[in-house]
Amino acid sequence: MSESSGDAALVERLRTRDPEALEAAYDRYAPIVYSLFLRITRDQSVAEDLVQELFIRVWSHVESFDSRKGALGVWILSIARNMAIDYIRSAHARFATKLRPIEHAERTRNNPSGPDPESIIDQSRAVSAAFATLNLNQKRVLELAYFQGFSQTEIANQLQEPLGTVKSWMRSALISLRSAIRGGAR
Repeated sequence: MSESSGDAALVERLRTRDPEALEAAYDRYAPIVYSLFLRITRDQSVAEDLVQELFIRVWSHVESFDSRKGALGVWILSIARNMAIDYIRSAHARFATKLRPIEHAERTRNNPSGPDPESIIDQSRAVSAAFATLNLNQKRVLELAYFQGFSQTEIANQLQEPLGTVKSWMRSALISLRSAIRGGAR
């Protein structure tokens, strides 16, 4: 069974309120969302709490998932990213969190019941290889947006560049990443 057909079946089971489907979704996606939360918040206990909250949201809002707009994993990661950014932007987080450079981010913790380790490694390599193809400006805007939660306006201010330039770098970076990752998946 391919991952996309497995996700389609998983979504249908979630929509019928099958508790085992939530468990399967958790087993499949918890390691990667934990890694994302940890990378953005830099706090293990916050990351663990956010993982739990994320899967409650997935359970409660699965009806809003539209497979025509993307894969289940992408939808879950989008929700996770937004939750992490909301946390960072909260008043508590601004005072309690110190962001470290991207080079010092911790790796995904091992979860023997999670997705196939080879699949995660392959996906990680594809993303790393695609990221390596970007120029310095593209890397900087993606890091500031996705790992530090800055808006494009905030990035423009931080880099002292025109907003249009930052938007252009962001768009070209995302197009390059999509192209490189799709090319690597074939």
